[in-house]
Amino acid sequence: MSKQQTVDLATTLHVRDTCLCFAVRRAARALSRRFDEAFRPLGITNGQFSLMMSLNRPDSPRMSDIADFLAMDRTTLTAALKPLEKSGFISVRPDERDRRNRRLSLTDAGREILARAVPIWRETHGEVDRLVRASDPQGFRADLKALA
Repeated sequence: MSKQQTVDLATTLHVRDTCLCFAVRRAARALSRRFDEAFRPLGITNGQFSLMMSLNRPDSPRMSDIADFLAMDRTTLTAALKPLEKSGFISVRPDERDRRNRRLSLTDAGREILARAVPIWRETHGEVDRLVRASDPQGFRADLKALA
């Protein structure tokens, strides 16, 4: 029988205090909760807001384009689309040129809820920017974009 290897507490604390992935994931969960709470009166989540915002364009993007843009796999995107489609905020239709692909678009109701959500996003985003004002919020966003 082999001797079980363990990780000491000092290593655990070092990872907790220095791991960028850990810190970003923890911050992302906290940010998501903050925005979810802000959007709750509209009946949408932060993820749904982001998804609808990605569809706010003159063309109807393909599902694969949105999955790539949001760094989601298609299965996760499909699951995220269902409640928005059921609520009547988006439409999903076959691509006219290649019926294997799906095109996504906001409905009138989706554009309306998005327009109501933007002021909430601006206010909440301003609060977040004030929390990170000691650092450089724009530089921080650029660093996160570089990681993505």
